[in-house]
Amino acid sequence: MTHRRISILVAAAAALTLGAFPAPAAEAAPAPTAQPAHAQPTHHRSQPAGAVFVQSNDLTANSVIAFDRGADGRLRRTASYYTGGKGAVVTDAVVDPLASQGSLTLDRRHRLLFAVNGGSDTITVFGVDGSRLVRRQILPSHGDLPVSVSVTGDLVYVLNARDGGSISGYRIDGRTLRPLAGSTRQLHLMPNANPEFLQSPAQVAITPDRGAVVVSTKTHGTLLTYPLRHGMPSATPTTTTSGMVPFALSFDRAGRLLVIDATGLATSYRVGAKGRLTQLSQAGPTGQQAACWSVVVHGTLYAANAGSNSISSFRVRAGKVSLTDATAASTSGGGPVDLAASRGGQYLYQLNGADGSVDTFRVGRHGALTRIETTRTGLGATNGRPLEGIAAS
Repeated sequence: MTHRRISILVAAAAALTLGAFPAPAAEAAPAPTAQPAHAQPTHHRSQPAGAVFVQSNDLTANSVIAFDRGADGRLRRTASYYTGGKGAVVTDAVVDPLASQGSLTLDRRHRLLFAVNGGSDTITVFGVDGSRLVRRQILPSHGDLPVSVSVTGDLVYVLNARDGGSISGYRIDGRTLRPLAGSTRQLHLMPNANPEFLQSPAQVAITPDRGAVVVSTKTHGTLLTYPLRHGMPSATPTTTTSGMVPFALSFDRAGRLLVIDATGLATSYRVGAKGRLTQLSQAGPTGQQAACWSVVVHGTLYAANAGSNSISSFRVRAGKVSLTDATAASTSGGGPVDLAASRGGQYLYQLNGADGSVDTFRVGRHGALTRIETTRTGLGATNGRPLEGIAAS
């Protein structure tokens, strides 16, 4: 890697490398239990319209904080549920401890929630009933430091970030997971390379047709695409060069792949046979720093910018992306690190890594965002309790 390329990569993730926040510290916590450690529950006066979940990523006892979501999008905390595992911090990460997208993933169809336990090399499977969670399984991730989970149909894949990276698959059987024997694949990235939060892979994503599984590799500048046959990945991936720091992966309604680069560049691809990616369009860069998380809502692609405390928006039409607003919204807390949209796309939720707050935005015409509430969790890097992952129903 050239000196110029390294300089660009570091600049793109400036907020995460300049030490703007103190190094995270381990949190003393009670031993994990199978059922929730309840805070004083509070409830909406009316029936909740849905739920939002935030993962604590606690280094001693990881947990998921549950909120009821009202019809107006506002949140009320209900309880915390231990995962039965430990969180983790990727070396040199500050506001984004796992340096990934998809560490907490909701499967609305099967009413399951998947949480990674980076410090235990496991994933936890919760059953979901509104905002209530019931822990069903704790399974090995078949690698070191799980950071991302993807689910499509009855197929689930986990991404492990250390030792060069790996992926491993599972099949949903009822409301539990069954590991897919022989599905683990090593990514063969640079093991033990520094800085780890830039060198480790960022996300795993199964295509909507379950024809392939894609991994973004950040500073390696590539997308690794494994064709799937009956859920099993090919022995080796198709490698596609994509921008400088490909990070966040999402799909439009037609199954086209949308990639957000940390430099603020958005790229769309058609996923073809044998995992071949054909570039369709590019837009940006936005001029914002550390664009590392994304979600698609009603034809608008949103990207969270950890280094600029902002959200950018792109229009997606027929596989073409175009920049709509580089600063569609400003976040209330420092280091926005994750995004989730409510069912139906009326509300967008933004997790801030610095102070652990959750911003609630109403999604308006043409993707316009209006902040209506900020909810505090008491976590976050500035509190010495790094958190990671958000999901919404």
